[in-house]
Amino acid sequence: MWQVLAAGSLFFPGLYLVLKRCAHWAGPGWTEGECSLISARIVSSLQGILAATSGIIIITSCKDVKFDRHWLATGYIWFIIPYMVYDTYAMYLRHWYKCQDKRILNGKEHFSKAMNSLLKKDFLMLVHHTAILTIIVPIGLFLRRDIGDFFVGCLFTAELSTPFVSLGKVLIQINWQNSLLHKVNGAVVLITFFICRILLFPFMYNAYGKQYGIPIYKVPFNIPLHCNVINASIMAPQIYWFWLICRKALRLYTSHPQTKDR
Repeated sequence: MWQVLAAGSLFFPGLYLVLKRCAHWAGPGWTEGECSLISARIVSSLQGILAATSGIIIITSCKDVKFDRHWLATGYIWFIIPYMVYDTYAMYLRHWYKCQDKRILNGKEHFSKAMNSLLKKDFLMLVHHTAILTIIVPIGLFLRRDIGDFFVGCLFTAELSTPFVSLGKVLIQINWQNSLLHKVNGAVVLITFFICRILLFPFMYNAYGKQYGIPIYKVPFNIPLHCNVINASIMAPQIYWFWLICRKALRLYTSHPQTKDR
C-alpha cells in the first residue's frame, strides 16, 4: 500500500496548488490568504466525497459486519494519512495568512502569532487530526487483525457532511451568507452531520446486534471494552461540534445579516 500512500502525498497538496492557481484566476481581487482558504476547503470537500463513497461501498459489500473484507477499508486509510498531514498544514496556513493580513512582519513573531492562533481557535481539530494519525490509523491498519471492515466503512461515511460544511464556509467567504442557498445548505449540514456523525454509532451497534441476535442495549456489554472506549472517544467531539453547528444554525435563521467570517 506504499503506492497508495505516495499517491495521496502527491494528490492532496498537488490539487491544493492547482486550485489555488485557479482561484487567483477566478478572483483577481482575492488576497493570497483568500485563495489559499477556498482551495483548502474544496480539497476538504473532495476528500469528504471520496471517503463517504468508499464507506458506502464497504458497508454495502460487507454482509458479515465482523469478518467480511473489502480492500478499500485498508486502502483508503493509507490514502487518508497524507491528507491528514496536508490538512494540518493547511490549518496552519489559514492562521499564518490571518497574521500576515494584520501586518506582523517579523518572522519569529509571525510564526509565534500564527501558532498561538492555531492552538487557540483550532485546538480541538488539531487534537482530532493528531489522534487519527497516532491512534485510529495504527488500529485500522495493524491492530484490528483484519476484522471489522464494515465498521471502518461506517466511520468513513462520517465525512459525508464535510462538503456541505465547506460549502457553507465558501458561501460566507464570497459574501453569500444571507442567500437562500446558504440557508438550505445550513439545513443539509445539520441533517447530514446528525445522521452520519451522531446516529452512526447507534447504527453500528444495531448492525452488530442484529447479526448476533443481541438487543442493541446489550451490545456494549458483549463487545470488548476498548471498542466502547474508542467509539466514545470518537463520538464525544462529534457531539460538541454538532452543538456548535446548532448554535450557528440558530443565528443563521434568526439573526440579522452576518459579517464575513474568514
